[in-house]
Amino acid sequence: MADRSSSQAMVRVKSLFFAVYRDLIGADELEFELPEGSTVGALIEIVRTRAGADRLPPSLVVAVNQDYAPIDTVLHDGDEVAFIPPVAGG
Repeated sequence: MADRSSSQAMVRVKSLFFAVYRDLIGADELEFELPEGSTVGALIEIVRTRAGADRLPPSLVVAVNQDYAPIDTVLHDGDEVAFIPPVAGG
């Protein structure tokens, strides 16, 4: 039987917020520590718990290390996750 008292490995990721997302979150950059094996989706769930994040759209576009990434992308220590706001053109 595994020892449940042993600590789980963690990864540290930097999250970047731009434009309206920066305004909603109240920061342009935040750092999060997640259990090893966590996905972009898990990070999004954590971000949604912050004050103001309840106004984020249901579907978010993110980039991991400057490449667009789906929510099932596994995060690694030192990754940079950018939350890409919708772009309006004209």
